[in-house]
Amino acid sequence: MKTTVEIADSLFEEAKACARARRVPLRELIEEGLRTVVRNKTSRKPFKLRDGSVGGQGLQGDLSGDDITELIYEGRGGLPNNDRR
Repeated sequence: MKTTVEIADSLFEEAKACARARRVPLRELIEEGLRTVVRNKTSRKPFKLRDGSVGGQGLQGDLSGDDITELIYEGRGGLPNNDRR
């Protein structure tokens, strides 16, 4: 089947050079690349983020954003100078 596609000039030149170095027609190089992409897409397992949760009860009590910030910096020299109230 014949088709027309637009690709960046630099990629086209790189592909031509690669095909020339491998001594294969550009068409063969393109088909090989497409087959590789299609095969990898269908055989790759979907990404699953591991469960990184930790035990605990979550936030306890009524804490404001400022309270949380103070707790974060507690024991670390306090809030940075420009954030002190």
